[in-house]
Amino acid sequence: MELEAALRDQVGQAIGRPVPNAPITKLKGEASSRSYYRVGAPPESWVVMVMPPDSTKKSDEATKGEPPKELPFVNVHRYLEKLGVRVPGILRYDEPAGMMVIEDLSDITFESALEGGKHHEALYTRAVDLLARLRAAAEKAEDPDCLAFTRAFDEDLYDWELHHFREWGLEAWSGKTPTDAERAELDATFRDIARQLAAAPRGFTHRDYQSRNIMVKEGELVVIDFQDALQGPRQYDLVALLRDSYVELDRDFVDAMLDRYIATFQEVSGERIDAASFKAFFDLLTIQRKLKDAGRFEFIHRVKGNPGFLVSIPASLRYVREGFARRPELRKLQDLVAKYVPELAA
Repeated sequence: MELEAALRDQVGQAIGRPVPNAPITKLKGEASSRSYYRVGAPPESWVVMVMPPDSTKKSDEATKGEPPKELPFVNVHRYLEKLGVRVPGILRYDEPAGMMVIEDLSDITFESALEGGKHHEALYTRAVDLLARLRAAAEKAEDPDCLAFTRAFDEDLYDWELHHFREWGLEAWSGKTPTDAERAELDATFRDIARQLAAAPRGFTHRDYQSRNIMVKEGELVVIDFQDALQGPRQYDLVALLRDSYVELDRDFVDAMLDRYIATFQEVSGERIDAASFKAFFDLLTIQRKLKDAGRFEFIHRVKGNPGFLVSIPASLRYVREGFARRPELRKLQDLVAKYVPELAA
């Protein structure tokens, strides 16, 4: 009851009038440490984000440096608004209470909007265009005050994520440990992949631009969950969207969407992109990202007690296997990891 009173009080202060009888519903929060509550009932409703102590400013995944002084959600939100990206409105932020009142975006995610199947291509085209325009605008408007420009996908972070897979997706999942020789080979190959990925030019990257982090409200695409944004290659957010562990797409469609991104980016920036090399890098990044995802889902299950993402591990591994098929120079790595994760076998 104390929590409900606090939630209603936050909304009341945000809108300037009390809402003593507003119903309260807890919303699904995915893998985040934050909790979300709907106060009221649509069309007159608001969402309160509740952030536990000591977790409001630190990323849930590996990052370098000290926790930022400003809440990343607020900081990156301000930058995206400047770029004209549709993000949820912030009505009130009570930092001492760890609560934020934000616009209620309804329950229609990009993922659920796809389920009807009628507007599949149109929705993806819009999401890809939005991403291309966002990236092009951000590359022309770097902002040192935005946290996304102070942290990056560097060699160490890529390497950490690959070893996150080794620890949770290979060792914990299989219940086996690689031999010393195999571990040395994994260490060397993971570091080489990390080095290749880190060498690419970097720019503003959402980090998790996928079907559950885009909302559809009144026909608009609204971007959420952007607080971990950082510097990364252009292909990173495309891997998140087009190699989404929650919505599988066939390769012909993926290629069409990659071509769409290249065309839109070229239209707004004037820069020509070589499609073949762009897609080859996309495939290498797919291997890295989806290995990490498979390991992360197992970690969330075992460490955070949330088994809800286990169902998405097979899709992640299928993407990795397809990536390996397009990057035959990594066949030795594929054969090694397939000894422990047979789903990755050629």
